[in-house]
Amino acid sequence: MTFRLSLTFGLCAALLCSTALAQSDTLAKIKANGSISIGGRDSQIPFSYKPTGGGDPVGFTNDICLKIVDAVKAKLGMPQLDVRYTILTSTNRIPLLTNGTVDLDCATTTNTVQRQQQVAFAPSHFVTNITAAVKKNSGINSLAELNGKTVSTVSGSTGVQLLRAYRKTGIDVQELAAKDTADGFLLMSSDRTVAYILDDVQLAGLIATSPKPDEFKILTGESLRQEPYGIMYRKDDPQFKELVDKTVTDLMKSGAIEQIYAKWFTKPIPPTNANLNFPMTDAVKEIYKNPNNKGV
Repeated sequence: MTFRLSLTFGLCAALLCSTALAQSDTLAKIKANGSISIGGRDSQIPFSYKPTGGGDPVGFTNDICLKIVDAVKAKLGMPQLDVRYTILTSTNRIPLLTNGTVDLDCATTTNTVQRQQQVAFAPSHFVTNITAAVKKNSGINSLAELNGKTVSTVSGSTGVQLLRAYRKTGIDVQELAAKDTADGFLLMSSDRTVAYILDDVQLAGLIATSPKPDEFKILTGESLRQEPYGIMYRKDDPQFKELVDKTVTDLMKSGAIEQIYAKWFTKPIPPTNANLNFPMTDAVKEIYKNPNNKGV
């Protein structure tokens, strides 16, 4: 009995150690599984979204992550490596990354100093401004004019925190939390809220692909904060970090990322062939010129 118990405990300990190793060594995990898992989104246009509601996500950040997948295939000598997608939300993206469910989070996650305590970020691939979208007939032209009104936000987003900090300036804004970016836009477009607090580029994507885009506008004259987007991966994994960071940096230094950017921001995109007409800002040009993973 003692021998059997010892053997059982030994096998369990070995299994636990193996699991821990796989999660701390992403390349070993990928090689053992024969697949890499990408965390995507349903509706973060044009970064990660499902144009027809089904199938795998597409988008700007997804294309960058597929370049990382190519680098992983070359590194491991696995040209037929399987790519699997898991749809994440703002609230579960970090837990499902850290527990090994996904290997890369490829969407619109803001690189913050607080999040860096739990995960690592690749060099930022986009910089956005947190602001509001409203209906043109609302009469609202500034964030201050949201005083006494209800706005929609996305649960788990940095916009929630920034809005709550904005209240301390004396602006009394009521908040209605949405489950995802599409739901937040629906709350505003159906008049359950008067404004939608989100990243300006995501607002532009939601408006451009809505049935009546001319009904909406973005408050472009002001911002709650400027934020960098970064692809997330697990901390304390130097081999995977080197591969991811080098791949993203090489895209920027070579100019290849400019072609990917144009594909999603200045040309027609699926499913409606809408054009976001969102050329690179000076902030985006700067991070491509000098790649970094600084958080806010």
